[in-house]
Amino acid sequence: MGIIQQQDTVAAAFAERWAEREERLLSPLAARSYPALRARDEDDCSLRTPFQRDRDRIVHSKSFRRLTHKTQVFVAPRGDHYRTRLTHTLEVTTISRTVARALRLNEDLVEAIGLGHDLGHPPFGHIGEEVLDSCLKERFGRDFHHYEHSLRIVERLERDGAGLNLTEQVREGIARHSSRAPLPQTLEGRIVRVIDRVAYINHDIDDAVRAGLLREEDLPSEPIAVLGSSGSARIDSLVHDMVEHSERAGDIVQGPLAAPAMSALRDFMFERVYLGPAVRAEHAKIASVIRRLFDHYVEHPQLLGASAGDGEDARDELAGRVTDYLAGMTDRYCIREYTELQVPQAFAR
Repeated sequence: MGIIQQQDTVAAAFAERWAEREERLLSPLAARSYPALRARDEDDCSLRTPFQRDRDRIVHSKSFRRLTHKTQVFVAPRGDHYRTRLTHTLEVTTISRTVARALRLNEDLVEAIGLGHDLGHPPFGHIGEEVLDSCLKERFGRDFHHYEHSLRIVERLERDGAGLNLTEQVREGIARHSSRAPLPQTLEGRIVRVIDRVAYINHDIDDAVRAGLLREEDLPSEPIAVLGSSGSARIDSLVHDMVEHSERAGDIVQGPLAAPAMSALRDFMFERVYLGPAVRAEHAKIASVIRRLFDHYVEHPQLLGASAGDGEDARDELAGRVTDYLAGMTDRYCIREYTELQVPQAFAR
């Protein structure tokens, strides 16, 4: 230990001081930062809470950096201001922190869950997830859900297989952030679960208008009357509604007007944008790219490294290796791999 660290009196008292602060300032319903509940025991950092440490591990991971080149809704948009999976992640995280602070819940936990919740998304957004799921069902009888793969990344794939050894609360919040998964046990995890939907509905409306797929006057009048005419107004309305109703309920809930209004907007977006003709026009192209690569790696597993099993174990292992490789791709890397496979190199240059 260096001379500077030997004199570090602030660090010596950090954990005790922070735990006392949480008892004094946080809601009784908030998750506490200490003790750290990790699969593998390790010493705490002397200047960061365990959840802050999880946040930093996620931000410094390769999977997090790849989010900047993964589709949110629009594939390879011609413009610099469309959302990517990374900007969506940051929006979810910052809004979630606002809610957590207002409810006196653990902001560090919310931040770590928010930053890690979409690490498992494959290339090309939800269309890519749908196609990869279909490929796995047809070939191996397995499912693919991005929220489950996000957990696999932080537990098994990052750091060359060692994983990030995140706390139990962060891992659970990541694995259960989707409405298709069981409800998270912590209120912090439940915040991210709702705000994920709040964020993507409203920023996807913004991007759809920017792309010319929607006009503001196309939006359904009733939910707009309830929530507001702009994206920022709607998010503000939903956050205020969520905070007030959650404080009274002792849980993370939405009010009787806001919840159905948000659901109506979501249904509208699925009909007009997510499953609409413009996005679906790209579906067949994306499907052909992912299916071709999936079949190629299944048929040539040596490209993914040596297999460690045989029989049924080898089959399960192959399904996992192909999934890990494809789901980890960015959009542009996926297209480059497909081009190298399908297009003669003389024409690809």
